[in-house]
Parts: sequence; structure tokens; C-alpha cells
Amino acid sequence: MKRRTVLGTACALALVQNSPRAGAADKVLRLGWVTAQEAASLTPMVTALRASLARLGYVEGQNVSIAFRYGDGSADRVPEMVAELQRLPIDILLVQGGPAVNVVAGLPVAVPVAYVYSGDPVSAGFAKSLAHPESNMTGLTLLAAEMNGKLLEILREMLPTVRDVAIVANPEHPGCNIERDYTDGAARQLGMRTEYFPARTREELTSSLQAMADSPARAVSIFSDSFAVSNRRQILDFAIARKMPVMTGWPVFADSGALCTYGPRLVDSYARLASYVDRIAKGAKPADLPIERPTTFELVLNVKTANAIGLQLPQSLLVRANRLIS
Repeated sequence: MKRRTVLGTACALALVQNSPRAGAADKVLRLGWVTAQEAASLTPMVTALRASLARLGYVEGQNVSIAFRYGDGSADRVPEMVAELQRLPIDILLVQGGPAVNVVAGLPVAVPVAYVYSGDPVSAGFAKSLAHPESNMTGLTLLAAEMNGKLLEILREMLPTVRDVAIVANPEHPGCNIERDYTDGAARQLGMRTEYFPARTREELTSSLQAMADSPARAVSIFSDSFAVSNRRQILDFAIARKMPVMTGWPVFADSGALCTYGPRLVDSYARLASYVDRIAKGAKPADLPIERPTTFELVLNVKTANAIGLQLPQSLLVRANRLIS
């Protein structure tokens, strides 16, 4: 009996030591979440993060808490929200989106930071390389510049005669130049011409769209970032009224009326954010955790928009789509 009791106790101790919160059964891991965006726009992403945390053994109300702070469209509120979260206090700061990450990178943050970032952290200047961040920040980048070339290939498949494509891009978005390089290279191979229409502000976007109306462009490709997401309605209304197909990388655009999106499956990236939480909670330093790029991609086609602009989508694309909107 004594031997069985000892063995049972040893097994129980081994299970505890190998659990995600080993040695901290009486401690709740405190996470802070900060973003410049609105809560409603991020519901699927937060759901994916929570589910992934739960799979790793971190359950809200038991051994993890998450304090959420949303800027409702204002990056200017981020410093105040980060300061508030640190006063709670928190153990790890999770940062969502380019505007918030750019602000946090310049703040004195005493806790480890894990992020999901739309741009290139190296171009932005807060990571030495993707493999070696060498800072107190690490996470995932959504930048998949090579997909911009793939979008032009899909456009050619839809409209074999199209030659002139308008590119709506925010020049201040880290990684924009990389995206331009991929886009221009693909355009040359496909015999297409691209014309860039910069949009840093809403006023500049309005001016660029006015200029686009007088250009030979017959289709629009958008470089996805937070600014484009926030102003997608203006771009899409302009293009659809002129029966111009709109292509871009993030599914939120297709859900709002873009003809086609092909790019990272965003919820998967947010699910991966939980792995950073787990490793940092177990003692890893952000500087030693490589920044991940997207690994899963999806094609979304808006059949309703295709009908509205008088375009018949080829069957070859319809059967490849991960999701159809009709």
C-alpha cells in the first residue's frame, strides 16, 4: 500500500510539473490586450485567440485573465491604455494592429510584448530580423508581399484582357516598398501596367480616387493595412460604381464588397499568438522567439459583387475558392 501511495504521489507531481501553469497553480497569468481598433471588428480574432489559449491549458476565470483596451479607431489613446494596463498590473502585453504596435514600440513597456502586426517589423525598426527580434517585442507579421503578385494572376484569370491596374497603398506602412516590388515584378511578367495612388490620410485618399477616375485603370488592387481597412467603404463604393473589380489580401474586404481576396487566414495568426503567450509564460524571452510569417492562406470570392459589376467568374476559380459570398 505504501509503495502504491508513493508512486501515485510521484505521478501526480509529474503531471503538475508538466502542466502549462506548473509551479503557479495559485497564480493567474495576467494578460493585457491593446489595440487602436474597435472591439466589434476583432471579434473573430479574439475568439480564435481565446480558443487557442484554452487548448494550451489557459482558461479564463481559472488560470488566466485578459484585460482588453480598445482605441475605437484612435492610435492616440494607445499610450494611455498601455500605462493603465501596466498599473493593473499585467504579466504580458498583447498588441493588435499596425497603429498600436508602432506606438508601443516607442513606449517604455516593462513587461514582455507579443503582437500581431500588419507590416514588416524590420522595416519599422523594432526588430533586427525576423529570426532574431533582439528586443522585448515579438509576435507575428501578416505581411505576405508575394501574395500581391498572386492577386494579379487571379485578376488576369478573371479578366484576360485587363492591362491597367490601380494600386491603392499607404506609403507610410512598413513593408509597402516590398509589396510594390512584388507587384511590379508580377505585373511585368503578366504584361500589365500599374499606377500607384498613395493614401496616407482620408484627404489624400479622396484626392487619389479623383485622380483614379481619370486614369486608364480598369481594376484596383489594395495593399492591406489598418488605414485601408478603416476606409474600405470609400474605396469599394468608388470602384463598384465604376464596375472596377477590387482585389486585396484580407477577407474583411471581400465581406465588405471587394470582388476577391487572397491572403493570410487571419484567425490562424491570432490563434498562433497564444503560443507566444505560452512560451513567454514559461520563461522564454521575446528576443529569442522568431517572428512568424503567415503559413495558411485563403481565397474568398464575392459572387454578389461579380454580378453587380457584370463579371462572370470562371469555374476554375470558383472551385478553388475557400469561401464564396453570394
